[in-house]
Amino acid sequence: MDGYDDAMIARGPTLSDDGTAVTGSMHTVDLPDAAAARAFAYDEPFAKAGAYDDIIVRRCRNAMQRTMWEFDGDPETNQRFLIIGHGKPDMSDTRDALLEDHRRYFIENGYQEKFIVRGPLWSDDGSAWVGSEFVIELADRAAVDTFLADEPYTNAGLYEHV
Repeated sequence: MDGYDDAMIARGPTLSDDGTAVTGSMHTVDLPDAAAARAFAYDEPFAKAGAYDDIIVRRCRNAMQRTMWEFDGDPETNQRFLIIGHGKPDMSDTRDALLEDHRRYFIENGYQEKFIVRGPLWSDDGSAWVGSEFVIELADRAAVDTFLADEPYTNAGLYEHV
């Protein structure tokens, strides 16, 4: 991992709902292409040891333009959540039409300053939207559900599952 310090945007373990068990790991890394991302993912020590049932590699855009280490949060009061919205096929045009509503929702509802990292997920060649990544700091899982309940992409049915 030390070899990727300059490319790392966010990383950390994923936990069970009660926070007592590690369920996996997430890494958002600025790498030159899909081949480099796959090499990173499959050469990661836990991956090599067979610790993961699945490895998901997605191209993304860092909409926050910062790393998690630049985020001024409140981890003493809040919890951090990884939310991945897996997009339904062929939803790029609908996503584009809702983009301004999506962004406005974050600002008007006070979520913008709670995002550690967020951005769209893309097909390997960058031609199609395939979902969204949110790493957000909120009070609890109920607050995550509230966030998702009125989020424009969720309401429009863009996600296969979240």
